[in-house]
Amino acid sequence: MSDTANLVAEFAKLDTPCVSDALDRLGISGGLWGLRPIVDGTPFCGTAFTVHYTSCGEVAGNVGDFLDDVKPGQVVVIDNGGRVNGTVWGDLMTYTSSRNKINGTIIDGICRDLPLIRELRYPIYTKGGYMVTGKDRVYVDAVNVPVSICGLQVKPGDIILGDDSGVLVIPAGRAAEVLEVAKEIEAKEAGIMKGLREGKTLKEARSQAGYHSLQTRRK
Repeated sequence: MSDTANLVAEFAKLDTPCVSDALDRLGISGGLWGLRPIVDGTPFCGTAFTVHYTSCGEVAGNVGDFLDDVKPGQVVVIDNGGRVNGTVWGDLMTYTSSRNKINGTIIDGICRDLPLIRELRYPIYTKGGYMVTGKDRVYVDAVNVPVSICGLQVKPGDIILGDDSGVLVIPAGRAAEVLEVAKEIEAKEAGIMKGLREGKTLKEARSQAGYHSLQTRRK
């Protein structure tokens, strides 16, 4: 297993809140505000395959053929500029992604054909659902380039982690560092929970673990 695959496997064991706290401690912005799961209880983690859409002019381009190039275990990251008036993802793409063992999809925009997404429990996080197609409205003008998702840059190969609390981007070059801090935070929060179950007060359990500075940026 490659170093990247190991990192993905380890992040997949964590939840987004503890990883978000680790990002905060390291001064890294990673929360992709506004993205929610279409199907609750479908956490995912994988490396980013990025896709950029732009508005159509006189000539329209393709809207989804890139999917054949996405590798198993990757996450499709679509920059549709936050558009909510036309979708760039539907049932054919959901089925193909599920069949091809793609780990998930995030869209700065919307999707449609929600019944199949729910039937297959495919992990897709968007700004909502809407039936109007994006065909002849937008098209893919670049893949595997840096994109903007909810105001943050995502580069090809960055690690994307999502669960019911939301979605994070973890820069590939700092993933190992983030993982180390996240594991420390997870362990301390587990200790706090253990103390609470043993009858300690919240203040006492938090104080012993240094809870109030877990996510504070270190100088």
